[in-house]
Amino acid sequence: MKPRHKRALLIVAALVVIGVAALLILNALNSNIALYVTPSDVAAGKSPQGQAFRIGGMVKEGSVKRDGLTVNFVITDLAKDIPVAYTGILPDLFKEGKGAVIQGRLNPSGQFIASEVLAKHDENYMPPEAKHALEQAQKNGSAK
Repeated sequence: MKPRHKRALLIVAALVVIGVAALLILNALNSNIALYVTPSDVAAGKSPQGQAFRIGGMVKEGSVKRDGLTVNFVITDLAKDIPVAYTGILPDLFKEGKGAVIQGRLNPSGQFIASEVLAKHDENYMPPEAKHALEQAQKNGSAK
């Protein structure tokens, strides 16, 4: 084989390896993405099916019920409510009437099974998506 053919073969092999590596990286990123969805979107059926996603809003007053390490509560955007079940230790800042973002999956009965609960970290912070969703829900609720 001529040196020119060896070089061409080496370049083609390197491109194939780079292509395979890029596909594996993109696949890993795609499988770990968690989309943000509001309770109104979940109620309207716009949530990802069979895939983990994040839902955010306010923890409804009077909805937190504890049973050992399992906590059941309702997350709301002031227009729609979604029941949530979480097994584990909640963040210290998790409280009724405060903002939270929950990651997990929706089960067939419509309950959100959380794998992670994130609470706001100070008095003024709310995720931009959650703030926008609450504002939209308030506008839609007052327009009715």
